[in-house]
Amino acid sequence: MMRNTRAFSVVLLLAGLSATPLIAQEPADAFKTAYAAAEVANKKAGNLRNQWTVTSASLAAAKKAADGGDYETATRLAKQAESLANASIAQTEREKSLWKDSEIR
Repeated sequence: MMRNTRAFSVVLLLAGLSATPLIAQEPADAFKTAYAAAEVANKKAGNLRNQWTVTSASLAAAKKAADGGDYETATRLAKQAESLANASIAQTEREKSLWKDSEIR
């Protein structure tokens, strides 16, 4: 029983360490990371010919917030833009196979 408790404690400690970054990112760096990820996802959506206008609007708003020094809002908007771009990518992938089900047989 003691052995299981010790192993469980080690697992909890490791899980806690992996859940928190060892070095906190500066707000501007966090924004740059989030913005870059959003741009990559948006570019992929564009290559699939399914860029959503709300994604571009969210990216523009994120850039504007960062230019104003509000990195918390800018990061949130950049992450939102990435989510939107990923949703448009997922939509494209879904529709590639779903159209077959709608064909009249």
